[in-house]
Amino acid sequence: MSRVSRSRALAVVLAFAFAYFLSALLRAITATLAPAFSSELGLGPADLGLLAGVYFLGFAALQLPLGRALDRFGPRRVLLVLLCLAVVGCAAFARAQGLLSLSLARLLIGMGVAACLMAPLTCYRHLFETATQLRLNSWMLMTGSMGMVASTLPVQMLLPLWGWRGLFVALAAAMLLAILLIAWAVPGGAPAPRMTAEGRYRDIMRHPVFVAMAPLGFFSYGGMIAIQALWAGPWLTDVAGRSAAQAAQGLFGINLCMLVAFMSWGVVMPRLAQAGVHAWQVITWALPLSMLMLALIVVLGAQAGAVHWALWCVLSTSVSLGQPAVAQAFPPAWAGRALSAFNLVIFSGVFCLQWGIGLAIDALVAAGLPRPAAFQGAMAGFALCCALSQGWFLLQRRRIAIINGGPKPS
Repeated sequence: MSRVSRSRALAVVLAFAFAYFLSALLRAITATLAPAFSSELGLGPADLGLLAGVYFLGFAALQLPLGRALDRFGPRRVLLVLLCLAVVGCAAFARAQGLLSLSLARLLIGMGVAACLMAPLTCYRHLFETATQLRLNSWMLMTGSMGMVASTLPVQMLLPLWGWRGLFVALAAAMLLAILLIAWAVPGGAPAPRMTAEGRYRDIMRHPVFVAMAPLGFFSYGGMIAIQALWAGPWLTDVAGRSAAQAAQGLFGINLCMLVAFMSWGVVMPRLAQAGVHAWQVITWALPLSMLMLALIVVLGAQAGAVHWALWCVLSTSVSLGQPAVAQAFPPAWAGRALSAFNLVIFSGVFCLQWGIGLAIDALVAAGLPRPAAFQGAMAGFALCCALSQGWFLLQRRRIAIINGGPKPS
């Protein structure tokens, strides 16, 4: 049951959702702006991969201290402080003149939005029952997909009017509004009791559920975000031969499909949970389908367009169900640490894969492959990593029988 009134709960969810919407827009906007950065600043694939990925580097760097801060000071206070960094980062990005200054500003943005999902999920872990947590987790991710959608055609339409610098000034102003909404709507509450034992992150990362999910979070979940937030766009232009406008339309469609997928999970998962179907089962069913679709994309090459990437992303959204499931494997007082530790794995994967795919493309082009073939080769390597991570998950799932919820920490 909810520990706050329905109207207050709605205000809390909407305030958190607006901040997460903006963080997702900032995460994915580089895919739409990639042609502008390439033409205006002369950035190549590795540069674009670094620029997109450094957001996730800043994001990942804060996850472990963030978990401790969330459990000690509460989600509201931590999120308000970090969002101030995001405002400064957006303003600095709007004034940046080269790759170094752009990267530093984007690093600051990543740090500033590092709590935009973890803060609400930690808050929900304390306020709501398990079925409601599953629903709200999926709907928060749906809100993130709305931010992804907004980063495509809407950004493409505003770009000639405001320029990419003007867009980031507007995003800084929107972040200020999010700060005000959270300060007004979200209760401060008493922070969770401090943990008395040492090395709790070590205990979390050694837990069988975390061990089973970590490679999957790094490669499959992190890779889904890396493709959605950056490499789907260059694939559509450099491999499938689409124009920048057509690629923006394709990205719009991909993110719209993701939005519907997360909304559907929010409706379906509480009912499946009541019927005794665990999130681990759903992940197990969907993994082979996502792997087959990724292999098909690599084989099709130029024939693989936005529809194929949309199907792969939708199938890959099942991995997101592991996030609240990991949190539920631990007591509420561990919520911030457990969620942040798993988020560190995910966004470390995003950074490594966004930059790594760009480096692989450049290396294959330097070795003499045509650009489309270089993209295919890089994606084939990514597919192999996904297959290995999924095999590890299936092996561990059988070993510890987490299909029934897994062992709990003492």
